[in-house]
Amino acid sequence: MKGKVVGFRRGKKTYKPRHFILQIENIESKEKAKELIGKKVFWKSPSGKKIAGMIKAVHGNKGLVRAVFEKGLPGQAINTEVEVEF
Repeated sequence: MKGKVVGFRRGKKTYKPRHFILQIENIESKEKAKELIGKKVFWKSPSGKKIAGMIKAVHGNKGLVRAVFEKGLPGQAINTEVEVEF
């Protein structure tokens, strides 16, 4: 299943470098998004390196999820694809 990196998890004056908001294909409600908690996520860099993460929580009511990656993704990762493993 594919998804898209929407942005960093952040506040007004701070952001968390390992936490990202993801939008997963065909997930448009909070109830469907809850089923994804605990699933692994992989982001592939242009050079071919994979960075792994895990979906930890739902973000909002429209099906967005929060993922924590093992190390921070670069800023260029925003609006790129991620792969969700089942």
